[in-house]
Amino acid sequence: MAMATSAMANLTVMIALLIAAATAASNAPAPAPVTGYTNHTVGGTVGWFFNSTTNTSATNYSTWAATQTFNLGDYLIFISISNTTVIQTYNETVYRNCTMDESEDGDTYQYDGGQNQFEKSLTVAVPLTIAGPNYYFSDADDGTQCQSGMAFEIQVNHGLGLPPYLNQPPPPPYVEPPESDSAQFPPITFPQSPANSGFRAGASLTGVLCVSSFILFELLSVF
Repeated sequence: MAMATSAMANLTVMIALLIAAATAASNAPAPAPVTGYTNHTVGGTVGWFFNSTTNTSATNYSTWAATQTFNLGDYLIFISISNTTVIQTYNETVYRNCTMDESEDGDTYQYDGGQNQFEKSLTVAVPLTIAGPNYYFSDADDGTQCQSGMAFEIQVNHGLGLPPYLNQPPPPPYVEPPESDSAQFPPITFPQSPANSGFRAGASLTGVLCVSSFILFELLSVF
């Protein structure tokens, strides 16, 4: 009897806990609706930097990413210097290996911000155009920066969807132009004269010569 009473008490406690959990979940505030697009400065005020002396990243970028909500049409703003790189990939293997060597067509991109010299200020804006997991890292120093913290993963939600200026069809595939020696040119057509036009021209010329000779003869006879 005592055991039955104890079991009943435990069951009652479990039911009470479940009810409390359900009540708390129902009273939790709903996530704020998405009303626009957001620019996320990677790393916040710290930016996207790496200390090559201590081989450490300026901050924990995974921790920073966990505080953000990302949606299609948002931008990641990387404020950095040209000693780092910005690699965007949808390939987890590429991300885990900190190298682009195993990337496939269309799944990995590198942004350089237009700089090709070291120690130059760099600002890179990367649009979020594909929902789901997106991975980012710096592969500078043969992947050392990525291995030392310059990497993070985000989950991109649908939100409002892509804005029109990002929702454009891809350009048509490139087509190799034909070789110059195989280029075909349209044939050139010359107008054809009537079959007897040559004879008419000859006859006309003879007539002119005859008339000219007659006039010359008359002039000479006068003198």
